[in-house]
Amino acid sequence: MPVLEISNLKKSYVTPDGARSAVIDVPQFTLEAGEQVALAGASGSGKTTLLHLIAGILTPDSGHIVVAGEEMTAVSEAGRDRLRAQTIGYVFQTFNLLQGYTALENVMLGQMFGGGADSGRARELLARVGLSDRLNYRPRQLSVGQQQRVAVARALANQPKLVLADEPTGNLDRRHALEALGLIREVCDENRAALLLVSHDQDALSRFDQVVSLGEVNRALYAGTPDKEWIEFSATKN
Repeated sequence: MPVLEISNLKKSYVTPDGARSAVIDVPQFTLEAGEQVALAGASGSGKTTLLHLIAGILTPDSGHIVVAGEEMTAVSEAGRDRLRAQTIGYVFQTFNLLQGYTALENVMLGQMFGGGADSGRARELLARVGLSDRLNYRPRQLSVGQQQRVAVARALANQPKLVLADEPTGNLDRRHALEALGLIREVCDENRAALLLVSHDQDALSRFDQVVSLGEVNRALYAGTPDKEWIEFSATKN
């Protein structure tokens, strides 16, 4: 059974003039356990919207999203929260760290919504992202790159079956970007978790064997319009 199954997924928004603008139109997309796929697309192309739909943060206009055998689109908001906490690790582009809590507490709070807090694993993951000396620092006391690494540790803490990563290297220098990306992929390998990473960073994309253009799966966006960034990346990769 695939870890992620998407079918006939659609999402649109109302524009200021009252018209509806299609953002997501994905006929079919699947991810198997242990599969790691990078989804390429320009900034503002709908990548974050797609991840929010998969995670149950947004609700689609129509279609189906099945995560680990349970249909995200068929449960209540509380059910989506439970399913997300138990099966999905999400590295948010904007971190979403709780400002009143330390780095360690942020990771452990993420665990509490899933299988329960485990300070040993939280400390281990923070050490693996180079923050063993920042366990008791609050987000405002950390650099942007350090906050991103806390967010990576938190997303992996519950040993999720599906990891969603939204531009996880965007706020990191090259060395820390490679370390964070390596950790995400390594922990996914350890747990046979599926990974869907979205990015427009060609360096990050080049680390993946499976790279898919958002235009290949989302016909709402690129119908009849070439994806210039994807064409340039494909030429470089080949």
